[in-house]
Amino acid sequence: MCSAKSSKAIEALSLVKPSEPCRLVVLISGNGTNLQAIIDACAASTLPAKVAAVISNEPAAYGLQRARDASIPTHVIDHRDFGRRTDFDERLKGLIDTLEPGLVILAGFMRILGLDLTEHFLGRMMNIHPSLLPDYPGLNTHARVLADGVNEHGATVHFVTPELDAGPIILQSRIPVQADDTPSTLAERVHQCEYEIYPRAIAWFATERLHLEASIAYLDGAPIKA
Repeated sequence: MCSAKSSKAIEALSLVKPSEPCRLVVLISGNGTNLQAIIDACAASTLPAKVAAVISNEPAAYGLQRARDASIPTHVIDHRDFGRRTDFDERLKGLIDTLEPGLVILAGFMRILGLDLTEHFLGRMMNIHPSLLPDYPGLNTHARVLADGVNEHGATVHFVTPELDAGPIILQSRIPVQADDTPSTLAERVHQCEYEIYPRAIAWFATERLHLEASIAYLDGAPIKA
């Protein structure tokens, strides 16, 4: 079972419902399972937001089909079409701006974003990472956790900053590492945590309970302690 770092008292507070649902632009590179969790939460009205568009750097990403099945507009910007990383970032930033998002969601988007783009969306871009940050930033987190023999693993939702996987932490969920775990079994259990905490964190932002100020994430006016 996943154990998220949020108090029952906070969860019991009534949500502030903006006049218009928060517009989400979701960036993906692959299967799109976190995207599906977000789409499902929006459809169930547990997430007061709307996925306005999905963008992928991979033309064959299955997450694009998930979006089409939900009648969500899709866009592809293939990073291989650009000679420089900065040119890709500039094209991506321009497209996102035209979509007028309230929040940009990275959901398995496997590109490192540059300084100009991340600063442009600072406080309006969120990511989920499959580890308990600040431990194990980067790739292959499940194998690294097992190799180190640690007892706990999990997932982290954080605001995106120019430093890789180092933005202010919003919410974490923990699971025990079992003696017979493999990278695959550990990954599957961490995924289940992600599907729970990512829509929750997005809902906090969409209802104006969550914001970033001076490199600190605040929930209900109080700084979030990682």
